[in-house]
Amino acid sequence: MKRKWGFLPRAIPLPLLPFILLVGFFFLYPISKVVYVSFLSNEGHFTLSNYKTVFTFPYNKGLLGSLQIGLYSALISAIPGTFIAYFIDRRGSIRLKRTIAALNGVLANTGGLPLAFMFTAAIGRGGALTKILKEFGIDLYAGNFSLGTFKGILIVYLYFQIPLMVITFSPAITVLRKELREAAASLGASQRQFWRKVGAPLLAPSFIACFLLLFANGFSAYATAYALTVGNVLLTPLQIAGLLNGNVSASQLNLGKALAAMMIVISSLAIIPYLVIQRRVSRWRLQ
Repeated sequence: MKRKWGFLPRAIPLPLLPFILLVGFFFLYPISKVVYVSFLSNEGHFTLSNYKTVFTFPYNKGLLGSLQIGLYSALISAIPGTFIAYFIDRRGSIRLKRTIAALNGVLANTGGLPLAFMFTAAIGRGGALTKILKEFGIDLYAGNFSLGTFKGILIVYLYFQIPLMVITFSPAITVLRKELREAAASLGASQRQFWRKVGAPLLAPSFIACFLLLFANGFSAYATAYALTVGNVLLTPLQIAGLLNGNVSASQLNLGKALAAMMIVISSLAIIPYLVIQRRVSRWRLQ
């Protein structure tokens, strides 16, 4: 007979209690605190002035910039990442798959100052690759290109966004079993018909889920952009950092919390559908 713990809800298994407490203390409580404080004035009274300020310049511009870099980096990374994942699954040996998986794991988790330094050393104005290309008559900085601009940040983000797409989308490729191809071929379906009627519908949910994850990742990235621009590009994470560092007037002490709350809402709108879709796709794989 199982022992009953009167002080715990019956729906909560005892082994999960430490995990629930950890999530509550380090995740739910900080989020709740940020959202709560974002609705307070300096005097502690309820106000919407912080959110009104969020939708005025330059903070609305920063929010738009973050949405754009999240969307563009996800879109540009999702397409090549899908083809790479498919090629590795269909053509790669077991050793190659393990090597690529390990490499993608490293690349997808590389960011911040090391990544910014690496790109600066490679394609900065005095970078090694920049000098080599100049020898062949190619000047990367002939136009308005710079790593410290929106376009430069976008290029650097692809370094970890594409590997992340490969990692998250690779399991979805296993849905396309060999039996499906053989069954479609036996019914007289061409390759185009197979992809239109079978392959694309099966992979679409996973592709959408991975795209949402990439968007949330690019939207909320901070350290790499800050290291490249020193905060001179209008992005919401950089603006929050500026506010937390004291670059704010006395009447806007809680503005950073309002910006953070907006980021939490937008990221949740991407992450929650991602988790729901991935859960359903996982069930399909087990069938």
